[in-house]
This record gives sequence, structure tokens and C-alpha cells, in this order.
Amino acid sequence: MTTRTADRGPQTTAHRSPTTDRLSEAQPLRSAVRGLRSDYDVESIRRDFPILARSVHGRKLVYLDNAATTQKPQAVIDRLVRYYSEENSNVHRGVHYLSEVATSEYEAARTTVKRFLNARDEKEIVFTRGTTESINLVSQAWGRANVGEGDEVLITAIEHHSNIVPWQLLCGEKHAQLRIAPVNDAGEVMLDQFANLLTPRTKIVAVGHASNALGTINPIRQMIALAHANGSLILIDGAQGVPHLPIDVQELDCDFYAFSGHKVYGPTGIGVLYGKQPILDAMPPWQGGGDMILSVTFEKTTYNALPYKFEAGTPNISGVLGLAAALDYVSTAGIEKIGAHEHDLLVYATGRLVEIPGLRIIGTAAEKASVISFTLEGVHPHDIGTILDQEGVAIRTGHHCAQPLMMRFNVPATSRASFGMYNTREEVDALIAGLKRVIEVFR
Repeated sequence: MTTRTADRGPQTTAHRSPTTDRLSEAQPLRSAVRGLRSDYDVESIRRDFPILARSVHGRKLVYLDNAATTQKPQAVIDRLVRYYSEENSNVHRGVHYLSEVATSEYEAARTTVKRFLNARDEKEIVFTRGTTESINLVSQAWGRANVGEGDEVLITAIEHHSNIVPWQLLCGEKHAQLRIAPVNDAGEVMLDQFANLLTPRTKIVAVGHASNALGTINPIRQMIALAHANGSLILIDGAQGVPHLPIDVQELDCDFYAFSGHKVYGPTGIGVLYGKQPILDAMPPWQGGGDMILSVTFEKTTYNALPYKFEAGTPNISGVLGLAAALDYVSTAGIEKIGAHEHDLLVYATGRLVEIPGLRIIGTAAEKASVISFTLEGVHPHDIGTILDQEGVAIRTGHHCAQPLMMRFNVPATSRASFGMYNTREEVDALIAGLKRVIEVFR
């Protein structure tokens, strides 16, 4: 039995690493990868992203830092320009033409997000500055009203700081306890221990859909079911889920789902909090100001209806419009096809990286998004990133806002390559060539 990888010829399965085998056998994307090379026109997609044509340090840009932020297609750039050149006005507050146009487009964008997530109603879509603000909104507006002394909040050891610190702040204020579900050596949440940590005092569970640091895709359907069986609410940090996986919040049955526009080819500074309408209705406002009110006197304020109750002040109107354009772009390309393409890159890159002497991949879960973190013996990750940059290859180095996770694996930092819809196998080859250059310099 043989398998083939592009430009590398036949390779017997006897020489494949366990890591590569686990990834190639991952269930959700396995069948979609078959026939992908002829079904997904990555070169056509690349032409939609103008920044990919530029050079860095005299070399063609190879952008492999998509878990930090993605590049923007021309459709998103054009939408931002059109708003500022033809439609610029505040929303919900004017009777003149430009305000009516901006308001109509703004609310149409909310419908786009609702459709993308398959939410029941536009009222369940709250615009925020990003995943971080969405989580803080829940921890403060819902948490302050529902978490008390002795109660518990359950997260996992794989979380981004933005899904750790808000809950620490809440627990500190309310004298509650933050419980942590551990991960195994592959970077997978230990589901039995997760279940054992659920108690009658667990008010809310908050878990990432996928890890930004390791790529691990959490079994969120099982986690949601376990939380609900325990009588707990559950929030899903979808910052790394939305760019790679189809999301249906009704099918998932999560109580909250948060994501950021800039991770899914949209603008920075815009994000979404989905929440079930009855839960959002019962929550008090988080911030006060314009547009979140119905009436104000010095004696009393009456709050606006959903979702405006949580959208105080002038919103990021251009960001909302750009986000809608990005989601339309992704939907047209097909999120399943995107995910399959990225999985192909993940398997290919993993197979090439494990051949490098002294390289250790951190995070070898069977179910992974297109993220690979690694260390290279004798070389600091920052030095790896610096030399790769000189070769035109952009990766991320550091703790990736996941310091507790780095401590779990006894590493101060890792190098991280993360793939998006426009990356290619040839760019993986450029990463490998750059790493060989790193080894030449330091060894």
C-alpha cells in the first residue's frame, strides 16, 4: 500500500509517522479531501487577495499566520471603500437618505450573520468588537447576575487567555471557583475528566471550538450535551472554529457562540456574540449609552429591545458591512471545501515537518484545524520566526495567548504555522526550505 504527496513520489505507509496517520484518518474531513486537487481552485482564490502578490525582503510573501489574523479578499476591501465613499452615516438615528441606506445595509449584514450561523432570529446576533468582547459581555452581563459565592465556572486547559481571564475576574468578584478540565499529551480534552468536573454548582461552561495554539478541535457536541444534562449553560469560543468548520448553532444547541471577523477574512475590530433569545432577554445590559435605550430620565432608563440592548454607542458600521462581505465570500467558496483544502495542507505539512531532525510537533490531536505548533531543538522560536521572515515566510512565535497551555507542555513558546483558504502545498515547501535554512544557521 502506498500514498502519494505532491512532488515527493511514492511513500510507503511503513515510513509514515503516527502523527500523520492520525491526521489523515480524522473523520470529519477525510472523505472531503478525496478529489480535492481538481475540485478546489486555490489559484483563483489567491487572485482575490491582493496582498498575496506582494514581496517581503525581496521574496514572495508566504503568509502562514492565519490563526492570528487572515488576509482580506478584494470583495471585503471594496465593501469598506464603498461604505466610506458612498454611504457613510450613522445608523438608527437619522431620517436622511444616507442614514437610511447605512441602517438598511447594517441590518442586512445582521441577517447575513444569522444565516451563516443558522440562528433562529436576527435578535440573537449581537455585534461586538470581537471574540474577546463577546466573552466579556457574557461573563459580566450574565455572570454577574447568575454566578454567586461557591458557584463554579468550568473551562479547559487548552483555552486562549480571552476565555480564561474574564472568568477569573468574575470568579474573583463573586468568590466563585474556576475549574479546569485537563488535556492529554496529544492536546485533547480528557472528556471523562471534563464530565467529572461538572457539579450542581457549575453555572456555565466556556470552551474553545478549536485551539489557536495547537489546532485541537474539541468535541463540542458532546461537551454541550454534558453541560446541559448537568443544568449548566455553555459558551463556545468560535474564533478558530468559524474559519474552518460549518457552524449551525441550532444543531449544536449551544447557549452562546462567539467569533471574530478578522479570523474569517473580515475586518479587525468586529465580532459577533450569538445567544439564545430567552437568555439574552433575561440578561441586563453590559454598557450604557446611546442606542441601547428606549427612554432616559434622571430617575430611570428603559432599555431597548434585542439585540440593541447590548450595542451601546455608535457601532463599527464599516466593520459590520465588511464582515458580511467576508461571510458571503466564504459561503460562496464553500466552507466544507475550504476545510477540506486546509486539512489537505495540514496532513501534507505534518508529513514534511516530522522528517526534520529535532523538530517536535506540540499538539497531535486526531481532530485538528489547520494549525501546527512546533519546537526545534537548540533554536528559540523567535529566532526561527526571524530567519523565516527573511525568507518571506510569515509564521507566529511565542505563547500564542495560551501561557497555561505552554506550561502544560513544558515549553516557553512554540513556532506556529497556520493555514487558510488561499495557502498551497508550494508554500508548505517554502516553510520547509526556510526551516532548513534555520538549521544551517544555528547548527
